[in-house]
Amino acid sequence: MMETMMTHCRVMRVVTLTVAAMAVFVLFGLGSASSFAEPLIIAASPSVKVPLEALAQAFERSHPDVHVRIHYDSGLGLRQSIASMQNSGRYFIGSGPFHLIAPASGEVLDRLERRYYVLPGTRKAYASVPLVLIVPESLADAPASFEAVAEDATKKVSVADAGLTELGLRTRSFLDAAGLSAALQGRLDVAHDAKGVIDDVLNGDADAGIVFGSDAIRESTRVRVAATSTEKTHRPVLYFIAMERYCPNRDLCQAFLAFTQSVEAQAALKPLGYGSPSQAGSRPSP
Repeated sequence: MMETMMTHCRVMRVVTLTVAAMAVFVLFGLGSASSFAEPLIIAASPSVKVPLEALAQAFERSHPDVHVRIHYDSGLGLRQSIASMQNSGRYFIGSGPFHLIAPASGEVLDRLERRYYVLPGTRKAYASVPLVLIVPESLADAPASFEAVAEDATKKVSVADAGLTELGLRTRSFLDAAGLSAALQGRLDVAHDAKGVIDDVLNGDADAGIVFGSDAIRESTRVRVAATSTEKTHRPVLYFIAMERYCPNRDLCQAFLAFTQSVEAQAALKPLGYGSPSQAGSRPSP
């Protein structure tokens, strides 16, 4: 009897240990499956976080063996980091820490290409974004165009600061190209950024505002788009991505770059207010 009880206890201990081991495997093994996926690392500007993360998630769905990680820094910070990394002499072809570079400005990518920090010929435009005229969602009698709001001397328009933001620079360029700057003189309320423009419109400090289409989409429950810029007066802003010179896996980089041009990728971006770069043309925005 004693021997039977001891045998039973040993069996129970084995069963208990086996169950515990299986639980550890489930919790830490399966739960950290992404740690076994091959990393794809993108160095990017914070202002392109929304479209890039949407692309990253869509790419991971079709490539479950890849985990996309994005490192954010300013355009200047990206240039400095990449220059420091490459000038250190520690990296060789196929051994760098980054795969792809995605600054907000095409000009930054131009500089990186000239210094051979990114591989020439690998640049891809993955998204475009227009300027739009926004009004409060509740406004019944909204202006139907940029021209209409410029012609109505009673209307104030909120714009982003051209000295602080890309949005402000693009807005000023658009108003000049459309011949609307003079008509709006004295009626422009300058906000710090896109959020400030939207706040001005919602708080009644301005009758309308000019933001990127993606900004309007994110606030679609509170504001609506009354008009959208055309390529005749404003070439949509294009966002680009390119392969870093020392990309550790060029095949993977090429796969992601090709994916950005796919129907699946554009389907992921459209609900966020971004357009297809092919429709806007793949020329760098001025």
